[in-house]
Amino acid sequence: NGVFLFLLSKVVGEETAAALEDKWGGRVCPNFFNPPEATSPFIMLVHHRHSFAPWDPLRYIQRTFFPEGFPAHPHRGFITVTYVLRGGFEHRDSMGVKQYYGSEERHGGKHTQWLTTGAGLLHEEMWDIEPDDDGGLPGFLQPSSQELYQLWLNVPSQYKLVPPKVELLGGEEQTPMVVETDSGTTKTIVIAGKHGGKKASVETYSDSSILHVMMDAKSTWRHEIPASHMTGIIYVRKGAISIAGERVATHHTAYLGYQGTNLVVEAEGNGADFLLLTGEPLNEPVAAQGSMVMNRPDEINNAYADYQMMKMGAPWDHGLTDEEWMQHIRKFPSKYRPTNNDQ
Repeated sequence: NGVFLFLLSKVVGEETAAALEDKWGGRVCPNFFNPPEATSPFIMLVHHRHSFAPWDPLRYIQRTFFPEGFPAHPHRGFITVTYVLRGGFEHRDSMGVKQYYGSEERHGGKHTQWLTTGAGLLHEEMWDIEPDDDGGLPGFLQPSSQELYQLWLNVPSQYKLVPPKVELLGGEEQTPMVVETDSGTTKTIVIAGKHGGKKASVETYSDSSILHVMMDAKSTWRHEIPASHMTGIIYVRKGAISIAGERVATHHTAYLGYQGTNLVVEAEGNGADFLLLTGEPLNEPVAAQGSMVMNRPDEINNAYADYQMMKMGAPWDHGLTDEEWMQHIRKFPSKYRPTNNDQ
């Protein structure tokens, strides 16, 4: 779908193609922030929108060489935040943790995974492919819609080698929603940080906020950005917005300036849906290569050396049963997994 919709956008325009893409799937929209020091503490943001149909013959050919998800791979030195908007993921890691999370009823409201990679671990995230809860077709025809954000969040140097930890977030106590009706209706899900008097439960290693904002047509949304948050990034998922007269269209990214702390966002006639990232810069050098984020190149080399020596665990085939995977983990565990004293 992605290739077709890209070509279609050249004919019908980007915003029309984006609306079709929202219905059909096909998007991988990566933002590799470069240089990463300029968007500290945020390293990368990727917007995924896919669809898996049980009747699609190409899917069964493609998955013989492209697995449906992300097989076991290593990380060190930062936090991955995976926020699921449709569908879900099945997670297994080299600490022996298995989790399901996502936006469907079967996920119990846990839509976000907060993975502190710390000193190192391996994990796999495979699409949890089941028919959509709100689909109108029989199960054997209903596609599985998948949509999510994946964010890489850097951490200060003193926390880069902490024991790895993974937690699931969701629900009013952990990721509260703020509904405001002063200037049209807006809804804000607070993944990290705070807005409108409500605060997310997750503790961050540096002062930062992650807000998912949904706006009705012609509404206005206001947010007081902490003065220390010199980094501000907006990615528009749906619709279009205006900030100080500057228009930001669907699937575009805007970088906020340093002037003032009162952010005012106006939605156009079809409403809007966007992600806001703000944070206090770490003011540290960044060395990022592959799946590791450290401060110096020699630390990156050490990370890959530790991976090759299987100190983070050893990769496993994504086709292993849970019993086979646990046998593998017992044989090749991450030496950095938390002890009882770290919990």
